[in-house]
Amino acid sequence: MAHTIKRALISLTDKTGIDGFAKELAALGIEILSTGGTARKIREAGVNVIDVAEFTGFPEMLDGRVKTLHPRIHGGILNQRENADHQQQCARHGLQDIDLVAVNLYAFEKTVADPNCSLADAIENIDIGGPTLLRASAKNFHDVTVIVDPADYPQVIREIKETGDTTLATRFYLAAKVFALTSSYDTKISKWLEKVDVKTNIYFTGV
Repeated sequence: MAHTIKRALISLTDKTGIDGFAKELAALGIEILSTGGTARKIREAGVNVIDVAEFTGFPEMLDGRVKTLHPRIHGGILNQRENADHQQQCARHGLQDIDLVAVNLYAFEKTVADPNCSLADAIENIDIGGPTLLRASAKNFHDVTVIVDPADYPQVIREIKETGDTTLATRFYLAAKVFALTSSYDTKISKWLEKVDVKTNIYFTGV
């Protein structure tokens, strides 16, 4: 059964089109949560945004390695809206639904394309929170709309304007897109690491 999208989490490396997308969401009465540079970009567009740290009550830490890895985020995404037990647990622990997630990943491939890329630089550009958010949202596609590609913003906005939610078919399509992306992302990391000799401190040994 369709429900109204009330809250979105946006955390982007590729901020293409975010100004317009955030404005459209806000105009539809959707609360926006965000982090770091994405939150700044949204504010600069004149849109209200709540920092994830404020929403969770827990600060970003470890040089940004821990931002969205929190039960208030993942409980809000992963709870099944028609599961009475899930809803009782959410009420008991004060978890609020997150209905839409727009995330794309640290640019690992771009980082390691630099022949002078160090292992340390490569490791810091392995995204942890992003894939976790994406996979959680895609797993719960019955209830959550997940976006990894700015090209999908217009369709999502159009459907929300029409019914207050996206269609199940759209959510399923977007979820499949997530798993294709995360699979490709992990494969690229794995293949790059196979060519690293950590003992000799040689970080990249060729294509």
